[in-house]
Order: sequence, then C-alpha cells, then structure tokens
Amino acid sequence: MSKFESAIVLKAARVWPGLGHWNLYFILKFALQWAGYLNIQVLPNLLFAAFLLVPLGSRFRPVMRQLIAVPLAMALLYQDTWLPPLTQWPEWTTVVDLFSEHSLALAERLVDWNVLGWLLVLVAGYLFIHPWLRLTTLSLVGLAWLGLGNLPALYPGHGADFIQGVAAQERAAGANADIERYLQQFYADEAERRVTFQPMLPTAQPFDLLLINIDSMAWDDLDLLGLRDHPLLQGMDVLFDRFNSAASERVPATLGLLRAGCGQVPRSQLQVPAPEPCLLFDELARQGYVGETLLNHTGQAAGFLNTVQTLGALPAPRMDLSHLQSILSAPDGSPVLRDREVLDLWWKQRLQQPDPRVALFYNTLTLQDGNRIVTAAGQTRRADYKARAQALLEDLSVFLDQLEASGRRVVVVIVPDHGAALRGDRMQFPSMREIPAPSITQVPVGIKLIGMGRNPRSSPLRVSEPSSYLALAQIIDRLYSAPAQVGGQQPDWQPLLTGLAQTPLVSESEGSVVLDYAAARYVRIKENTPWLPYRPVSK
Repeated sequence: MSKFESAIVLKAARVWPGLGHWNLYFILKFALQWAGYLNIQVLPNLLFAAFLLVPLGSRFRPVMRQLIAVPLAMALLYQDTWLPPLTQWPEWTTVVDLFSEHSLALAERLVDWNVLGWLLVLVAGYLFIHPWLRLTTLSLVGLAWLGLGNLPALYPGHGADFIQGVAAQERAAGANADIERYLQQFYADEAERRVTFQPMLPTAQPFDLLLINIDSMAWDDLDLLGLRDHPLLQGMDVLFDRFNSAASERVPATLGLLRAGCGQVPRSQLQVPAPEPCLLFDELARQGYVGETLLNHTGQAAGFLNTVQTLGALPAPRMDLSHLQSILSAPDGSPVLRDREVLDLWWKQRLQQPDPRVALFYNTLTLQDGNRIVTAAGQTRRADYKARAQALLEDLSVFLDQLEASGRRVVVVIVPDHGAALRGDRMQFPSMREIPAPSITQVPVGIKLIGMGRNPRSSPLRVSEPSSYLALAQIIDRLYSAPAQVGGQQPDWQPLLTGLAQTPLVSESEGSVVLDYAAARYVRIKENTPWLPYRPVSK
C-alpha cells in the first residue's frame, strides 16, 4: 500500500460515523418515553450511542460492531421498560404461560394498536426525512436533554444546581427510608389486630356460612369486560368497593382469607402456622360449625389443597366428584368441573345432614388463566375469559336462587383471591401478576343473606373504605348476635357495618410490594431496591 493510500485509510478511520438507522431506535424510545411506556436510563444509552459512534479502522470491524449492537440494544430496551429484571423471569410462574398453548390469547392482549399505529407513523416520517437531515445530532441532543434532570452539572451555572441535585438525591433517599419505615410500622400495627369472636348467643338462630373463593376475578377485569353491574353482584346485600386481597398469588391470598381473624402479615409469615385465634375455621368450629371443603378441581396444582389444609386449618374434601364430567382442562391437564353441578350436588347432600350449622369453603378455578374448553370429542380449545366469567356468574346466580327456594338460613360470602390481570400496564404484561397492582388485588367481595328476612333495598350497601379480610371476620362475628327483626326484615346492617376495620393498601408478591403512602402509590420491585412511584399506563 502506498503512502497516499495509507493516509486515506488513516483519515477515514478518524472520521466519526453517524448513528445511521440506529437513530430510529432512539427516536422510537423517545416517543415511548413521552407516552409513559419507558423509563430511559440515560447513562447506559449514552454509552451505547458512543459505542456506535467510535470510528473503527478496519472495514470488518463495523460489521462485527453491528452484530454485537443488536443484542445489546434489545437488552437495553428491556432495561428501559418498567418490567422487573430479567433475572426474575425463571422465578415467575406466569411467564411460563407466555409460551404455553394459550400464548395467542395473551398476544391479543399484549398489543396496543393505538401505540403501534403511532409508532408506524413515526417510522414512515423517519424514512421520509432521514436522507436530508443529520438525525444523529437530534438523538444525542435528546439523550442529553433527558439527562439534564439526572446530571445537574450539565446546566449553565451548575454550582447551585448541583447542590440542588444532591439535595434532591438526599430527599429521594430519605423518602425511601420513610416508606420502608411505614411498611414496617404497618405490619407491626397489623400484628396487634385481632377479632375477638363472641360466643354465640343461645337464642341465636343458626345459619350456614358459604365462602365462595374465586380464582382470577378483580374489579378491573369486570370493568374491562363490562360485567361490573352483573345481576349477581347487584343482588348482593353488601359490596366492598376497595377490598384488597393483599396478594396477586392464589395460595397467599387464600391463606389471608382463612386467617381472617388477625391482621395482615408479611408474605413470608404465611408459610408458618398461624396462632389459633387467627384461623377462621377453627373459630367457626368453636361456635358449633361443621367445616367442609369443596373444590371444582383436584387441588393438586402448586400444592394448593395440602397448603390450605396445613396452614389454613381446612378439613379434607369429602365429596366424591369423580362421576362429574369436566368442562375445562387446567393448564396441567387436570379436570375443572362446572360450578353449578358441583354446588348443586353439595347442596343436595347438605339438605340431608342434621347439623344445624355448616361452614363451607368452596374454591373454583373456572377463571384460571390457561384453562381450555373440553369439547364433546374429548379435544380441547381456547377458553375465552369473558365467556367463562359470564358462565360462572350465571351459575352462582342459579345456585343462590336454589338456596332461596330451600328456605334455609344461609350467609354467602363471595371472595375472589386476585384478578386475572386482563388489562396489564406499563410495568407488566397482561396476565402477569408478579407486581401486585391494585388492578389485580382489589377484588369484588360481596355478602348475601338468604332466608334471613327481606331486603328492603334495591341495590347493595357499599363499603367504600379500604378493607381486607379482618373486616369480613368482624361481620361474620357480628352476625352471630344480630337480633331477629320484626316484620320479616333482614338484620339491621348499620351496626353490622359500623366501625369495620380499615386496612391501608399494602400488597405483596414473592418479589414485589405495592403500597399507598402520603397520598401516592409506590412499588418496590425487589427487596433492598429503591421504592418507585407507581403510575401505570393501562394498555
């Protein structure tokens, strides 16, 4: 190679290239940041841009750089989302569902067509203007602009601003400490709360208690599907508008219900035996109730039945349901029976029992994500959530009519464990429940008195204060001693609902905590990580 050619190569090596089509990558991220779908980490993105801009002498090195840049860009994009770290994916049970047979149903809920349309318009605009404008400057200026809030030294006269920036960081650290103290104080306060169950009066008229525990139904799911005003819910005597199940996982939420006699405990404490005064079915047994357990499934998935028996003091199921034909197939292939058939069979058996008081815990998996419909030919096909929800609500309505027709005194409590996360938000995909957002943990809890007098109201009474299981235990306790009303009226609900325990919103999953503090909502993605403002953008 001549000296002239070497000089040309050396000069070319010193020319800084532009970002090329990587500008589109950054422009799309700016748009998603503006829409609230991303939380761009400025420094990693600036380092990535520098990696793309550094001039390389050999003609093969730029090709290798592009091959390395693609996976780096994908990882950086994920890091800029609100989703929890990838290191937690192997621990997420619902992530497995993303790759299961019902992935197409999930994909339909993942796509926000409005956002996708605007991004396509942005791509078209980029393709039109990039031949005439040097967009690398725009991308770098955009990153620098985003960095101004985190790098106060970039401001002119940055001395005072730098001090303000340090002060802001100190305030953020102080806020984290304040929130953490609030959480610990919340659990300390809850540890002192108990329901002092009063002995049943000799003159009290006996009634059966039915706890209907529904998997995967939250207010947000019903709002999305237009089922909030379903006749079953509107026919309740009492509805809780802000009842927090405190968990986005099935077993912890169910254990919270079965330990309703005490305040809320951290998730880790649910894995150890509870004090006897906390266990609802133990207390019911002391009041003369015969406890029973009923499921429309095998109870083997995730060790559900064994756990609720061991830690929730539930008796083993006694009814033989093997002759009933399954209408759904659970994700593990086990049968899921129709609610109306299971409850009808149990009620017929109940009418033959001489026991004056029976307390039933019924758990249904009809709405579990991943269920498939079993066809007449024995095959399976996708099961639409809305169709299953409508069928479940109708089955429960028919069952309540059956109870009414019997003339027996029954208290029915409908308590979902958590929602299906049909909508999703910027921090997690639809059907993922690793972050226990209020859209997942605020569930429609209703109480219906049957055979205990006429309801003078045409709509349910609403409990609008933040509540949880402790309030349910209080109502059950108060119903024991509620005096009979003259004229065939229901017990007076005012003393039953006055002074119910209020429980601030604190929800916990295996990896995350969501809570309300100082009129704002915060999330901690992982233990020992900072608290972040929780401002989800629904899909």
